[in-house]
Amino acid sequence: MLALVDCNSCYASCEQIFRPDLRGRPVVVLSNNDGFVVARSSEAKALGIADLEPFFKIEPLLRRHKVAIFSSNYPLYGDISHRVMETLKGFSPEVEVYSIDEMFLNLQGLQEEWLSYGQRIRTTLWRDVRMPVGVGIAPSKTLAKLANRAAKNIAQCHGVCVLDTPYRWQWLQKRMPVDKVWGVGRRLAKRLGHLGIETVYDLARANPKILRRHTNIHIERTIEELNGTPCLGLEEQPPAKKQIYCTRSFGEKLTELQPIQQAVSLYASRAAEKLRGQGCLVAAMHVFLHTSPHEPNYYSRSVLVQCPYPTDDSRLLAGLAKGAIAELYRPGHRYMKAGVGLVELVPRSLGQGDLFSLGQSKRAGEVMQTLDRVNRHFGRGTLFLGAEGVHKHWKMRQAYRSPSYTTRWAALPMVQI
Repeated sequence: MLALVDCNSCYASCEQIFRPDLRGRPVVVLSNNDGFVVARSSEAKALGIADLEPFFKIEPLLRRHKVAIFSSNYPLYGDISHRVMETLKGFSPEVEVYSIDEMFLNLQGLQEEWLSYGQRIRTTLWRDVRMPVGVGIAPSKTLAKLANRAAKNIAQCHGVCVLDTPYRWQWLQKRMPVDKVWGVGRRLAKRLGHLGIETVYDLARANPKILRRHTNIHIERTIEELNGTPCLGLEEQPPAKKQIYCTRSFGEKLTELQPIQQAVSLYASRAAEKLRGQGCLVAAMHVFLHTSPHEPNYYSRSVLVQCPYPTDDSRLLAGLAKGAIAELYRPGHRYMKAGVGLVELVPRSLGQGDLFSLGQSKRAGEVMQTLDRVNRHFGRGTLFLGAEGVHKHWKMRQAYRSPSYTTRWAALPMVQI
């Protein structure tokens, strides 16, 4: 049996942890540059606020209902996610971190009754982290996903749903539309609808060989999983990313070259930090720059830059990114967005130079290790490249950002007794 533990409205719940006064109140979290609504508490959903709603359109509604508004605070969300995952590791020796707010647990050999174990998981996470979660328990990953959805949406489940018999999962499947199945998106659901498959139960009872001819090979695996046969194992060690991108829209439209170069230097540095985290080097980098497609004289260009040798040195990558942007830049435009992508990754153990280059020096690796160590200990941005600039007026808008409660000493909440 597997359990899927999923945080309820993760970003909004993170904002409520250090603000008990917001519990029971509607809360929304906005995307980069405060553009769209990307997370909503249950109270905000009850007001009819849709996901990905443009902020400028619904701001009067939010003000009228006194909705708490927050800009995205990713360092906070990442740290709270880490605390949740570390707590969950105490409930199973085999786990898979599926996303920032989801984790699969292998419950094989568990002696405790499933339902009470799920409730104990919920109680522990609320007590230790103040994070509300839903728990779905079933014999396969796909069924665990369905069970988790039921745990969150059916009040009688009280946050935990166990699908341990065919009767139970078939009862649920008959009441769920097919687009609620993990891996079945709108386009595939529409194609299945033309074949007479409307509910999850219809899909579970369908002939996989026939459906495969009309859809794809993965549909057979999905059908097996829906019938209680596990086909997807736990990935205890997530695979290394094949590409790493860091892109942002500017907080204001930029016309000068220097601030754009500062921005891509920061993006290259952040991408290099992630690269080092997964133990890889990069041989080529993709850099792009464009204006808003909604303005006249739309301008968009990109370039692929080859590194002189496989590297993870932020200084080298930032320098290459600055040079690439200088080539792409044309005066007379108001630039909206730029980005850096590390696209040809190789494991560090396989990185090699050539006849004319010895590759990255040992000293460069030591400098990067020191940089990462200091920033992990004292907070990201404690040490940074001078090429990023000091006064970053181009940074994305975050007018409603909450304090970094868990990653900066100065932001610790004060309690007066």
